[in-house]
Amino acid sequence: MAKVNSKKTNEWLLTLPSLVWLFVLFLLPTVMIFAIAFKPPDMYGGFASGWTLNTLKDLAQPSYPIIIWRTIYLSLITTILCILLAVPAGYCIARLKGKWRQIFLLLVVLPFWTSFLVRIFAWKVLLHPDGIIKKSLVFLHVIGPDTSLLYNAGAVLLVMVNNFLPFAILPIYAAAAKFDFRLVEAAQDLGAHRFQSFMKVFIPGIWRGIVTAILMVFIPALGSYIIPDIVGGTSGEMIGNKIAQRVFTDRNLPHASGLSAFLTLAVLVPMIIVLIMQNRKKAAPIFEEEA
Repeated sequence: MAKVNSKKTNEWLLTLPSLVWLFVLFLLPTVMIFAIAFKPPDMYGGFASGWTLNTLKDLAQPSYPIIIWRTIYLSLITTILCILLAVPAGYCIARLKGKWRQIFLLLVVLPFWTSFLVRIFAWKVLLHPDGIIKKSLVFLHVIGPDTSLLYNAGAVLLVMVNNFLPFAILPIYAAAAKFDFRLVEAAQDLGAHRFQSFMKVFIPGIWRGIVTAILMVFIPALGSYIIPDIVGGTSGEMIGNKIAQRVFTDRNLPHASGLSAFLTLAVLVPMIIVLIMQNRKKAAPIFEEEA
């Protein structure tokens, strides 16, 4: 009994720094954001004493539904495209042997060696009217000379997919590397063609990596601010841009907190749904066994 208590004490001591870190840097700031959303603003860009619901009423602006919808659908499309590209990429890298696997993994993480801002400004140069992509597409008569590749939702989507794709490839590769590919070969021996074995054997076998990849892409995409600010323009604004405007331009901290609280709920609700689905999948074999 004493040994069990000592083991639990050691586990708590090892977990304590992580709990403190989560409490100080995640839980406490989140609670403060929700609390400030119910405070009245003051003339100095902070918040006054007392409590009010006026900030929540001010969130019902006619321009917000469009921006919220744009934020959600751009984040969803970015996540879908990243997963569609990352699954075959992770599959191929996991099937490689020796140095080739290391080389392709190096290519995946290579963008992280440069600054996030540098990568976005590089896309701005490429998509500029005098950039090589615009000139090439005009030369091939794919687009007209007056077509703008910058400052629209398409530019935001392209840059977000480029920047968030490694976050999808790495967890899917990690799951694929542990997958037993003899199961795919066995399915093909039993009559399944390659696509069937890929969809019905490989995909279910790496579903945890896919779920992780979805969260790793969707959450930062939902809170994107720099990308739409540099390449999106007014037609590519997302909710993160409005939060920045309320803080730095309007100096209305409660209003910014209200938008941030909404964004936090938009992130937490999908995560809770995913956790519930994972728990149900874990419980399923138990019920089947009992049946």
